[in-house]
This record gives sequence, C-alpha cells and structure tokens, in this order.
Amino acid sequence: MARLFGVDLPKNKRMEIALTYIYGIGRSSAQKILSEANIDWNLKSDHLTDDHIRVLREIIENNYITEGELRKEISMNIKRLMDLNVYRGLRHKKHLPVRGQRTHTNARTRKGPRRAVVKKKK
Repeated sequence: MARLFGVDLPKNKRMEIALTYIYGIGRSSAQKILSEANIDWNLKSDHLTDDHIRVLREIIENNYITEGELRKEISMNIKRLMDLNVYRGLRHKKHLPVRGQRTHTNARTRKGPRRAVVKKKK
C-alpha cells in the first residue's frame, strides 16, 4: 500500500482517483501530476513502485500545497476575515451561510437542526 503525505492510498484504484484521497488534490491536479511523472492514469495504486512514489512525492512537494499546510492556510484566511470584522467574517462567526444563500428557509447545514417553537395557549 502506497503512502503519500500521511495518507494511505486506497488499494485497487486507478492512480487518477487514488491521488484525490490527498487533501488539496482533485481530478485535474491528479491528471497533471501523473502526466508530469510519466505514469499511466489507469495504473492501479497496488502496482506503484518505489520510484513512482518518489517521483510523485517530489512533484507534489514542489508544486502543490496539501494536507495540513493547506488546512492551516484556509483556517488562517477565515480567522483573518473574522478579525477584520468584514461581512464574510461576521457570517463565519454567526455560523450562517457566507456566500449569499438565503436563510429564511434552508441553510440547515450551517444553522443546525430546527429548534421547536413553543406556542402560547389562549
């Protein structure tokens, strides 16, 4: 089983798909990486040699931000927005949708489960 950047690549998957298990690498990035490394996209992850792994590791380290470093950068960007008190930062603080979605209905993922409203008896 191949291991890159603290992630075990899944067994018996095409390399084009297996590389997407690394945070920060999608399908198009995986295709570019494999083309640069001269590795067939359809090669199964079980059949990687040590040379393949070494080349992949070098290419990803030099050209891409992945895993912990990327997560840290994203969280720092959000924290910066919150510290500046810009609109997007305020939406993050209040746990509301950030990108202009409606909140009158929907937005349950961000707002959490509905709270029951107690009605008064007359």
